[in-house]
Formats: sequence, C-alpha cells, structure tokens
Amino acid sequence: MQNHRHVVQEIAASVQHYFKRREPFRIYHGSTNSTRQTTHWRENTVNISPLSRVLEVDTNARTALVEPNVPMDRLVESTLKHGLIPPVVMEFPGITAGGGFAGTGGESSSFKYGYFNETVNSAEMVLGNGDIITASNKENSDLFYGASGAVGSLGITTLLEIQLMQAKKYVKVTYHSTRSIPEAIARIREEIQNPELDYVDGILFSKNHGVVITGCLTDDIPDSAQVQRFSGADDPWYYLHVKEKTLRSLQPIVEYVPLSEYLFRYDRGGFWVGASAFEYFKFPFNHFTRWFLDDFLHTRMLYRALHASEQSRNYIVQDLALPFSAGEKFIDYTVDSFGIWPLWLCPLRQSRLPTLHPHVSETEVDGQTLKPMLNVGLWGFGPAQHDKFVAKNRELERKLRELRGMKWLYAHTYYDEDEFWELFDRRWYDGLRRKYKAESLPSVWHKVKVDPNAQKQAIEGSWGLWARQFWPLGGLWGIWKAIESGEYLIARNSTWKTRDGLNKSR
Repeated sequence: MQNHRHVVQEIAASVQHYFKRREPFRIYHGSTNSTRQTTHWRENTVNISPLSRVLEVDTNARTALVEPNVPMDRLVESTLKHGLIPPVVMEFPGITAGGGFAGTGGESSSFKYGYFNETVNSAEMVLGNGDIITASNKENSDLFYGASGAVGSLGITTLLEIQLMQAKKYVKVTYHSTRSIPEAIARIREEIQNPELDYVDGILFSKNHGVVITGCLTDDIPDSAQVQRFSGADDPWYYLHVKEKTLRSLQPIVEYVPLSEYLFRYDRGGFWVGASAFEYFKFPFNHFTRWFLDDFLHTRMLYRALHASEQSRNYIVQDLALPFSAGEKFIDYTVDSFGIWPLWLCPLRQSRLPTLHPHVSETEVDGQTLKPMLNVGLWGFGPAQHDKFVAKNRELERKLRELRGMKWLYAHTYYDEDEFWELFDRRWYDGLRRKYKAESLPSVWHKVKVDPNAQKQAIEGSWGLWARQFWPLGGLWGIWKAIESGEYLIARNSTWKTRDGLNKSR
C-alpha cells in the first residue's frame, strides 16, 4: 500500500496544481475500450496509468482492493488463486476495473447483480481540488452513486474495493434455440426469473435464428460430457460455435465450459467484430485463417488496430438499452436501417435513480423495483461517407429516444448539450460537480460528445489521417500499430487460459 499511497499523493498534488491555477486538465489512463477518438495530450494531463495492481484479496471478507487500471483478466487471475471471482466480469479481458466503475459495465450476470459498479463497496477518489476521499454507500454516498457512469467527470478513481464470490470450476451452458425475435425476447424475460441461473445473454443471427444462452456455475460434470474451450488458436470463436451448434436443432443443447473460458468467451473475435477485418481486407474467413492470424484477433489488438486505422470513424459500435416492451420494435428498426447481424442481447438490472447509466422509470407491480432493461449490441460497418455516417447515428439516437431507450456512453454520441441533458438529471449532476470541486474537469457531455465538424477539420489538416481514409492504407497502418504495441503477448501469456487449477478438466 505504501507505493499506492505515494502514487496517489503525486496525482493529488498534480490535480491541486491545476486547481490553484484554475486550469482544466484531462486524465490519462493508458488504455481504452471506447470507440471514441482520443488524443493523449502531454500538457494539462494527469497520468494515472501506474495504478494497475491488485493490492489485496481478502478471502474472509470476499473482497479485493484493486487499482483502477487493473484489466479484467489480471483481476480474474488474481482472485481465482483464492477460489473467488467478481460477480460481474466484463467479457473483454482488457476492460479495466476503473473503466467498469466510471463507465457502464453490463454483462451476462448483470440481470442478477446489476452493472459492475453495483459490486463495488467503496472507491478512493481524488477530487478536482486535490483532496483524497473515500466514497461508499455510507460515506459520501451521493458521490459514490453519481461517479459510477460519470466517465471520470466527478473525480479520479484511484482504488476500488470490489465484492467477490465463490468460484466454481465450470459453467454449465445451455443453448436455447429460438426462431423469431419475439420468441428470443420472451425467452430472455422468462429465464431471468430463474434464481438458479448465474448468467443469461443471447445472440440473434437472423430474424429466424436466435439463441438464448443460460449458465450455471458448477464443480461437477457428467462423465460423458466434453469440456469446451474458446481461448486457444485452434478453438472455435464462441459465436460461430453457438451458431453451428443451434442452426438445425430446436432442442436445448448443454455443454460445460471452464469458468475463465466462459468469462472471456467473446475475446477472440471481439464478439464478431473481428470478422469485419476479414471483410475489410477481402481476405478468406475460415478456420485456417482465423488460426493463422489469431494474435491479431483478440480484443486488445482489435481495439488498437481500430483506433490506429481510423476505421472507428465509420464503424458502428453501440450498446443500446431499452424497455423489454420496445425490444422487438427497435430490433426491427436496426435490421431495416443498418442490416447488421448478429445482434447481442443482454438483460440488465437497473441502477438506482438518478444515474448516468441507461435507465427507464418503469417499476414492477410493487411500485418501487425498477424493471429490467434489454441491451442490444449493434456492431458493424456503417456508411463509408462521413456525413452519411453521422446522419445514420443521429437517426439511431432519435429512434432510441422515441422508444425510451438509452445508449451506453463509451461509444459515438452525437447529442447536442440540450438533447443530452433531456436524458439525464442535470441539476443533480451539476450539484455534485459543485459540491465535490469537479468543475475543472471536463463534464460528462464534453467527454462523450463527438464533434463531426472537428473530425472533418482534423482529417483535412493531416495528410496521415487523410491517407488512412483510403483502402487498404488505414487497415495496414492499424495492423502495424497493433503489432508495435506488443499487446498480442498479453493474450499469449495470460494464465487464466492455463489447463491447471480451477480450469483443469477432470
């Protein structure tokens, strides 16, 4: 903890310096899983990238003290050594604990536990004036709940105490085939009522082929069962495996997946976004090419290449949460307007209001419990022409508002400031900004908004950005920068993929 305190004191001193000079500043984390274009400015930047360690795992209290830049794979590796896991684990290994707390982290266990921040007991934070405080549901509770989802606009998170639960060796996964969009949505609503389930999500491959996927933690598997893995270069990509398994069967299909393999099952291929790289380069997409190029097809490398290539400027990566009652209408709209398949479905337990997470003010019959929402993951190529891409995103935002849905703020957000604050409680948020001296930090809207005019000017003012618009220069540059990062070594050396310990088959 001594090293941690030293780093935090340095961060606090830097923040205090900018506060006294009344200068705005930005926070540098060192990595991102956002698709918004970002720039690391060396001036007026507070660097928190050294905060990247798991400091303690308390097996008695079932908690972990975790610095904000600890990615999910390192967190899981640390806790599995003690037979424990976080209740909510973001499915991309490189997403950090701090990102999950300050952003929106909803995964297949979120129908049960809520967003990732709901599993956080407390947060150490550096305020906008350099003060160091602790926020929890008992201490500075308004900041504790407000900072989750505020993308770092209310202060700098420097340490989290995260809840843990008992791990088991496997997840018993059941694939339930559906043959229509309404059937898939209804099946998810049914499954999340089952208290025995630990995980629920779904994939829509087409209008007449969907799969609702349920999971139960278990230590025991039948003698005749095969153990299915997804992390090795020769293993199938998860979504392709599910598609093949369920294409011609209406009966539930059961298989057993080692726990960490389940948690990070979508890493290879980035759900199915990695298939777009093959489409972009007009390269054959088959088992051999996926095996041969495996180093490039894990999420860290895919994100690195996506940003460097500038292809994120015309690639739709959106998570969109709606009332269950609006799910079918919204999916019909995305099919007609974008033609993107597959779609990811994930049920979400809502956070308390007010919040900067997606939310809808619908309650159950008790008049108090907020109804769950259905998240739709929409990921694929948009219009290549910049103005048309922006127009399509604006259309998507209008349709979402019409159906009382909300987008996650990690992605392209085109709302003007007035539109944005029609979705959230500005008085509550601004009150927190004033109370906790956060007004020298960029506001949540300033952090998430996309300025199309600024994007165009940046391209026109840089021959490098201009050149990357043309095929295949952008893609080749993205590959080079991904290789240069060396992040393929992280996937190669990850110990969560080991065949020993909790992940050892019988």
